[in-house]
Formats: sequence, C-alpha cells, structure tokens
Amino acid sequence: MSPVDPLDSSDTRRVQLVAWLHALPARHAIEAESLQPASADASFRRYFRLAAGTGTLIAMDAPPGKEDVRPFMHVARLLRDAGLNAPEVLEADPAQGFLLLTDLGRDTYLTVLNDSNAAALFAEATEALLRWQQATRPGELPPYDEALLRRELALFPDWYVARHLGMTLSPSQREVLDRMFGRIVAANLAQPTVYVHRDYMPRNLMVATPNPGVLDFQDAVIGPVTYDLASLFRDAFISWDEERVIDWSIRYWERARRAGLPVGNDFGAFWRDFEWMGLQRHLKVLGIFARINYRDGKPNYLADTPRFVKYVRTVAQRYDELAPLARLFDELEGVAVRVGYTF
Repeated sequence: MSPVDPLDSSDTRRVQLVAWLHALPARHAIEAESLQPASADASFRRYFRLAAGTGTLIAMDAPPGKEDVRPFMHVARLLRDAGLNAPEVLEADPAQGFLLLTDLGRDTYLTVLNDSNAAALFAEATEALLRWQQATRPGELPPYDEALLRRELALFPDWYVARHLGMTLSPSQREVLDRMFGRIVAANLAQPTVYVHRDYMPRNLMVATPNPGVLDFQDAVIGPVTYDLASLFRDAFISWDEERVIDWSIRYWERARRAGLPVGNDFGAFWRDFEWMGLQRHLKVLGIFARINYRDGKPNYLADTPRFVKYVRTVAQRYDELAPLARLFDELEGVAVRVGYTF
C-alpha cells in the first residue's frame, strides 16, 4: 500500500488530521507523511497507520457530530486497568475527533484463525474476557437495559425485513415478532450483569503480545454475562460447529465459576442464556448489516446475512417458546430467496 498524500485537498478530514499530527510533541517522532489507511469499520471512524521513531502508531479520525472519541478513551482506560491489551491513548483532541494510539499490529484473529490454532487463540481470548468481566464496577458504563435491547431488535423489522426484503409484515406477523422480542428481552434481562465489550469477536481481536489485543470497544456497557461469549463464538464472519462451541463455552464457564463470576452452577441453564442472548444479537446484526448497506453505502456486510439467519433458525427451532419465530422465518425465507439469498 502506497503512502497517502497528506496534501490531497479532496479529503478535508485527512488534511486536518495531518495538520494535527504535525503539531504534536516531537517526542512521538511522528512522520505524518507516512500516513496509510489501517482500517475502516462499520461506523464513520477511520484508522491510519504512520511511522513513529522505530515503530508505528495509529491515528483515529472520528468526525465530530457522527462519532465521539470520549467513550473510546474511557473504555480504553478500563480495559487497560483490567490488564487487557487495549491501545494506549497517547494524544487526544476530542473537539476535532482525533486520537493518537499505540499500534497493536496488523493481524486480526479473523485473518489467522484455522482449525489448528482456534483452540489456543480462543483460550487466550477467554482469559482476557474473564479479566474484563472480573473488573466490573458499578457506575462506569451505561446499562444494557430494556430500552437499548429493544432499540437494537427494532433494526431487524425496520432494515432487514422492510428495507432489504421489501416486505411489509402482516398484523399477525408483527404480533408474533413483538411477542418473540418480549420473550428474548425478558430472558436477556434475567441474566446477571458484568462489563460487556459488545463486539468481542475475532475481527476486533488482534494477534499481539500480550494476546489478544482488543479493539472497537467504545460501545461497552454493563449487561448480560453471556453477551461477549456469544459474540466470540457466534461470529459474524466465521462459523464453528456446535460441538466445538459447546466445548469452548464449557471451558469458559468452568473458569468463570472458579473466578466467582455469576454464571450459575448448571451449564444447561448457562447454555440456554448463551443461545437466547446470541439470538438478540443475531437479529440486531441482520438489521445493522442491512442498514450499513442501504444507509451507509457499504454493501460487503450483506454477504454474511445468511450466517445470521442460520444462527437464528437453529436457536428458534430448539426451544418451544421460540417456535413462532422459526415459523416466521419460514415465511421470510421465501421472500429472501427471491432477492438472491439462500439460507
């Protein structure tokens, strides 16, 4: 990848970022002209890598009015205080939406995971998750409350069903969905609460020393204890067979019990919580991926929607209380096939 031209006036945010980098203290030994795209995510944030002394640093561009860097700064401190390898904020300008961060490397879990290394990498991710959950303190993060859970679920009918499938739910279908949402949210809220990263998945974990490096944590909350584990093992971009997921989940549950975390003494009950929490996330993500495409013009995420439909259907078919949701997806599936997706 060739260096970005810092004088390219067509990207005013980048021009402002380069000017900000030039004005930072000399101790960082920044070479602003070495700025290169590092990554972009589903939000409006962008990340750039640049040379600094004998290594590299990361510059974040988070446009004010669309993003706020202060939650990122706060959660980064919480993670680091808990002993996790999160980026250190070296310089910050919240008014402009710029941060200078330490660089956790170039390889995400998602790019390196395979059958032979998955167990070891997930074991390290599990250990980091346990440290994060054990660090939970009241008053540091907002609650993952009913209002937020329901706002997220509303993305599914609004963006996936209505916008992506082009389908208007009948009154009876809407009643079924509302009833299922109520059951899902009630099950989620019945769980004990801990710190929740909220996107603890292989794409946001870096192969680093110590391992893993943790990114994309600015939306952290205090919420259901199974949420981050469901994010880790029921991933948006890579799937694992159920036998492996159960084995990894048992290993987490055993260590969490020994650590005094509120996971209960019955793995069967914990597994049900895991699946019902995952179901909320899967429905939400179907809506988010559709929104990212139609609102934000980022179409690549839609390719992974069949994975989430499969997750939803698997859980909905397993529990009698969710049978109406499984039947609703049978009805939606015919529409979805006509728009080019096979579930």
